[in-house]
Amino acid sequence: MNKKIVAFGEVVWDILPNGKVLGGTPSNLVFRCNSFDEQGILLLRVGDDDLGSEAIEKLKELSISDDNVQVDTEFPTGTVQIILEKNSEPRYIVTPEVAFDHIEFSAEALKLVRDADCLFYGLLPQRFGISKNTLRELIKESPDSLHFFDLKLFEHFFNVSVVENLLWSSNIVRIKEKEIGFLSKELKLNDENLNTFSNELSRKYKIDLILVTRGQNGVFAFHKKKGAFSEPGYNIDEVDNIGSGMAFSAGFLHYYLNGKSIQQALSFGNAAGALNTTKRGATSYFDKKDVLNFMKNTSQNQVQ
Repeated sequence: MNKKIVAFGEVVWDILPNGKVLGGTPSNLVFRCNSFDEQGILLLRVGDDDLGSEAIEKLKELSISDDNVQVDTEFPTGTVQIILEKNSEPRYIVTPEVAFDHIEFSAEALKLVRDADCLFYGLLPQRFGISKNTLRELIKESPDSLHFFDLKLFEHFFNVSVVENLLWSSNIVRIKEKEIGFLSKELKLNDENLNTFSNELSRKYKIDLILVTRGQNGVFAFHKKKGAFSEPGYNIDEVDNIGSGMAFSAGFLHYYLNGKSIQQALSFGNAAGALNTTKRGATSYFDKKDVLNFMKNTSQNQVQ
């Protein structure tokens, strides 16, 4: 039976040096969840403008339902300037005061999250009051859903109290290894190594499972009772990293929600994220069979 994953937050136009591409963490996650035959559902808001109309049309092209996309008559559709650094890591500059900052609470949204196997959310839509309050209520009203917090940092926005409230509310948290130094200072945690940091984070905020994506070095996980798990990276030719974190998260959830072990879910998610980096952008299609073939035919690096 397909698992229902509701992704709350932003849909944006990524403005790249060579044009614009529809992006946003929730839409990238839903696209990948759907490619693994789960039921990904977006809960977000666009502006009543040309970019909003184009976004809805693009979602339809990607076979993503727009049934729960709100339209804002006052604030514009979100945009993000993406600068690709020399090491291929994207840098994101997000436009403030846009439609996804104003996602409204509704009876339809409430029913969605109460019926969901997983409620997924990130930090970006927590910049302003309306979306922040909506998410807080949806988390509160969905105690039986798995709460997955994608703690990706963005320039110009980090509020310790907002982050801590989300950490307290989450069952699973995904973090980038390169951002642990900043997070450890802000949250007053020891970042001596991944195991120590993850253990302290889990204990302090009562989080069941910490997931750490490590780029070319693979992935790491820490469970509050079962301890540490890891998977090395793959020997691949990278094209770009856009969407690789969400490919990992979608792959992990595909296995985890269907009863596989943490190690199995970590392994499949790791491969999905790596396969994504061999393709252009976040929405180049591949399915479960492609990931399994990649795992079978691609060598992994030495354990770090």
